[in-house]
Amino acid sequence: MACWNAIPGALALVVVAAGIAGAQEAPPLSDSPRQSLDDAWWTGPMLAPSASTLPRGHFLVEPYVFDVIRYGRYDSDGHRQSASRSHSFGSLAYVLYGLVDRFTVGLLPAVGYNRVSGGPNSSGAGFGDLTLNAQYRLTLFHEGDWIPTTSIVVEETFPTGNYNRLERASDAFGSGAYTTTLSLYSQMYFWLPNGRILRTRLDVSGGFSSSVNIQDASAYGTAAGFRGHAQPGNFFLVDAAWEYSLTRSWVLALDVTYRHDASTNVTGHNVQDPASHAIAFDTGSSEALGIAPAIEYNWKSSLGVLLGVRIIPAGRNTSATITPAVAINIVY
Repeated sequence: MACWNAIPGALALVVVAAGIAGAQEAPPLSDSPRQSLDDAWWTGPMLAPSASTLPRGHFLVEPYVFDVIRYGRYDSDGHRQSASRSHSFGSLAYVLYGLVDRFTVGLLPAVGYNRVSGGPNSSGAGFGDLTLNAQYRLTLFHEGDWIPTTSIVVEETFPTGNYNRLERASDAFGSGAYTTTLSLYSQMYFWLPNGRILRTRLDVSGGFSSSVNIQDASAYGTAAGFRGHAQPGNFFLVDAAWEYSLTRSWVLALDVTYRHDASTNVTGHNVQDPASHAIAFDTGSSEALGIAPAIEYNWKSSLGVLLGVRIIPAGRNTSATITPAVAINIVY
């Protein structure tokens, strides 16, 4: 049984590893040829976005297809409890454009379909919330220098997905909230003793959401006749990622993530029962540790595919999930 107590140790390991990586660049052994940056092709790890911006006039398109398989739930003490199995099939695409060399803009459309045990599946595929982003590059890595590539990113998520007045709970694909996310992305290259390149990313994000008007059954667990509001809690996310250039085309990747969500508060009343008391509840804060190993194959520097899986091995007030995913990365 996974235990919440595993998270502090795992996070400490991430911090120590990142600190060691940032402290020095390991020199290659004298008999090991040093791999050139041009000889390393990348798709990117499964979760951590790049700190690099696109050259002016270039596009990046990276569609993901995934299945979030829920098989349990971590309680408030971090102990995993059994839960009915569900599948959330989805597709998320990064569509980015280099407006100028240091500034990239883009959008992230999403589509989903839910299949649940003991209840009706989604009535059909539905659009999720739409995210627009803008990324400005602050610094650029140069070989032999200690300064990483860094960027600041602003994202705004719009409530385009269905979230209330639901006939089926499985038809919920959005949050109903406008969410603003602020991020700092960083990326660095290191040469290992065998001369191969290890690319690292450390992304830190935080976000806050607007209040949501709710009617009837919703993604927030309300029932028919409910009228009220929800206030989603703020969130904080850290994603540390490593990519090892095994060959020019093959790359091994790993993400380690930590996410904290503050409690979401719901208040209102039921118009179908005028004598009922006011309704008020909160979800409680949640935390989750995630790991996402992946393998990348690149046909060329501008075209590659990724196959990976995200696992939530520990958490608190959150679902225990396994999420296999495949993505194609195209730059032109």
